[in-house]
Amino acid sequence: MPASRNTDHRLAARIDAGVAASVPQLIAWRRDLHEHPELGNREVRTAAIVAAHLRALEFDEVRTEVGITGVVGVLRGALPGPVVALRADMDALPVEERADVPFASKQKTTWNGESVGVMHACGHDAHVAILMTVAAVLAGLRSQLAGTVKFIFQPAEEMPPEGEEGGARLMIQEGALENPAPQAIFGLHVTSMLPTGIIGCRAGPAMASSDTFRITVRGRQTHGAMPWRGVDPIVTAAQVVLGLQTIVSRQVDLTQEPAVVTVGAIKGGNRENIIPDTVEMRGTIRTFDEAMRDDIHGRVKDTAEHIARSARAGCEVCVAKKYPVTVNDAELTDAMWPTLERVAGRDHVIRMPKVAGSEDFSFYQHVVPGLFFFVGVTPPSQDPKTAAPNHSPLFFIDEAGLPLGVRALAHAAVDWLEANVA
Repeated sequence: MPASRNTDHRLAARIDAGVAASVPQLIAWRRDLHEHPELGNREVRTAAIVAAHLRALEFDEVRTEVGITGVVGVLRGALPGPVVALRADMDALPVEERADVPFASKQKTTWNGESVGVMHACGHDAHVAILMTVAAVLAGLRSQLAGTVKFIFQPAEEMPPEGEEGGARLMIQEGALENPAPQAIFGLHVTSMLPTGIIGCRAGPAMASSDTFRITVRGRQTHGAMPWRGVDPIVTAAQVVLGLQTIVSRQVDLTQEPAVVTVGAIKGGNRENIIPDTVEMRGTIRTFDEAMRDDIHGRVKDTAEHIARSARAGCEVCVAKKYPVTVNDAELTDAMWPTLERVAGRDHVIRMPKVAGSEDFSFYQHVVPGLFFFVGVTPPSQDPKTAAPNHSPLFFIDEAGLPLGVRALAHAAVDWLEANVA
């Protein structure tokens, strides 16, 4: 893949001028979306706003209801060239907002059978507003574009409701990366881990895989005063929890890649003097290597089953793969690094540490080379180490950081197209 370049400096200047002129609309979109968040596979209002915007820009093609509520727009430049894709996720989280902003969400809904608040606690409102602005800027330059830009507005990145499909995998199954097929894809994520004005990026494994496990230990119920008359699943479950901690600390080569095995929920029993029949544990597994991922899955199963067997208890282990490792294509990352430095300034692009959070952008990267980077949105007056993190009810976005996201995606798309014209 050729090195990144943008031979038409006038086009680069027009991109920046277009972004500067679009900032009021960018902020208005972001605030409106923030005030009206929608959960995964329920982004009906958001998708309608996006589709109407792309049609108003006279996109060559606008597909709706891709992957349930997803929108895919195709913008063909006047000049021949390759195809690049840009992606933004649209869904909010079942979180009740506590951030003190005038456009705070007051939405309530039902999620997996529970009444919940709804908040854009991860910044997807910013992602949608950023990509809508990129669409407007590049549509105004189509006479100078060499190639095609595909815009992917994706639902359910934060997982669909239980029992439903959704997200990147479903969009791919329904043709989001076909007709035309992109040769590269870019995505970004706003983050409180970085100050406003900073872009974080890295080649190779950037975000962890995300998998879940459920372990059910089956004992035999008895009186708490006579434990010998039964089989105690609570004590057995406690031993399983401790045993699982040795997988990462004693059985995995952490000089290769880090990993995490966490038990996040334990449920069992309803009275202090009754030993119950069953205990259920739920947890998450995070890795940065696919082979290590499979190995840890097997070790979780073996560890739980053998410990339970030693206590003469039954054990059922279910490990479910969710998101693969987010791996930035090394050649693509190297090619686009100068673009990011030109947009943000050389001292404002850093090599991002690995993030144990996960992203279903990884599914796109299994089909086409992809680059996923982070844009800081913590105001200069606040230390990113103490800022409310993504997914917090107090998560706050410094909107001064959003134009950088627009410029980064727009310049990345145009530079890549320019560099890969046959």
